Amino acid sequence: MKMGNSVQKESRQTKTLEESNCGPQIRHPSCHPENNMGGLSEPSTFVVVGAGHRGEGYARYALQSPNEMKVVGVAEPQAEVRRALQKAHGIPEERCYVDWQTLALEDRIADCVIIGTQDEDHVHSTTALAAKGYHILLEKPMATTAEDCRAIYRACQEAGIVLAVCHVLRYFPPVQKIKELIDSGAIGEVTNINHTEPVGFWHFGHSFVRGNWAKEKQSAFSLLTKSCHDVDLIAYWMSNTRCTKISSFGSLLHFKKEKQPEGAASRCLDCKVERSCPYSARRLYLDPKPQSPRWPMSAICPVKEPEKDYVDQLEEALQKGPYGKCVYDTDNDVCDNQVVNFEFENGATATLTMVAHSELACARQTIVYGSHGQLSWDGSMSKPLRQFDFRTKEAIYHDCQDTEESANWGHGGADYFIVKSFIGAVAKGMKKFIISGPEISLQTHLLCFAAEHSRRTGRVVDVTDSQWSVDGQSTKEQY
Repeated sequence: MKMGNSVQKESRQTKTLEESNCGPQIRHPSCHPENNMGGLSEPSTFVVVGAGHRGEGYARYALQSPNEMKVVGVAEPQAEVRRALQKAHGIPEERCYVDWQTLALEDRIADCVIIGTQDEDHVHSTTALAAKGYHILLEKPMATTAEDCRAIYRACQEAGIVLAVCHVLRYFPPVQKIKELIDSGAIGEVTNINHTEPVGFWHFGHSFVRGNWAKEKQSAFSLLTKSCHDVDLIAYWMSNTRCTKISSFGSLLHFKKEKQPEGAASRCLDCKVERSCPYSARRLYLDPKPQSPRWPMSAICPVKEPEKDYVDQLEEALQKGPYGKCVYDTDNDVCDNQVVNFEFENGATATLTMVAHSELACARQTIVYGSHGQLSWDGSMSKPLRQFDFRTKEAIYHDCQDTEESANWGHGGADYFIVKSFIGAVAKGMKKFIISGPEISLQTHLLCFAAEHSRRTGRVVDVTDSQWSVDGQSTKEQY
């Protein structure tokens, strides 16, 4: 391939997950030799608090590796969802709770809890169960305000328990490989990171217009609920230098009443123009018609063993519930596009773009620019990470191949790796397996709050100010 007057040479390096992520610069926590689970005398025990899509997904590890993890309890308000997890894991009736408050009234019944409740419940459930002595795997975000995130941090420090926040992408092999290459100096000094989170047109409509994260009062702003992963990734890759300034711009641009097509109805199943709308609930959820619950339909109609035709129940839910409403006629208020600019103390910069209107759904796009080369990643393990060396003009491809154990897990297998690392930390008493612990997770959440403060005030935020520190004072206005 010609490049100017020179010829670009290409070579390919195909590596297994272990070779690619356990090199001399960095060891992936889940494949660290000390995290070999073969010597465990008994599995770590868990209670699932919030057995929805995320809680149930993490609990899957127990079915796959019963010698390492056992689910012994569940706290879930939806009876059918609770019974499904009970049946899958053989949980006795006396260990099935209608909510986390009932669980917290009893003495500790397991080593750990998985907290997958709605975001606004995180602070109360986490602080209460930390006080009981449970180690905690906490779904992101930590909480919906800076002060609540600090409360979780303090509670876990005081209780002396292991907390892992589910910034699962830190545990993802390609992310680990990017970190390894940056830290090794393979591309010289990092000058800029350009990172995009394409949420996906249908996914944003489902979760952030019709769903649980559509309104700030019921959850939080979309940069926190969706893209705290991405703020965390940038901070992780740039962890050798501190972020000092942040600015952000964004808005709810499209999903508004004034953008509703002429002749549209308030519900898609009654709408005469829904066939021409990309956000049609009929197209997204009923074409093709699902024969059994699967995500995202399981969020709309969460029956596990339908007593009648599932499509009939799904259509009924669309007629009555929020997921059948026109995306231009709801009470959503979170941003559907936002950019965040970071400046670091050494002068490096980074840009994060979160956008709703994309073909790809959550397939992050990243370019890391260095003084001696650059890295390009398409957000998956299916395509290799590309490294281009400015000195040799060679492109090197790093294949972070999937493992049999992590295949078909959420976030490309990252969900598997965080659970494995968490169990290793608890079972072996080695917190170094956790790379998303309470302090670092609080720090990157505070960057999200600072970015949102910038967006709302129109000002560049100095994040070295004490109000954005782990032990500092929170802002007067909570976001």
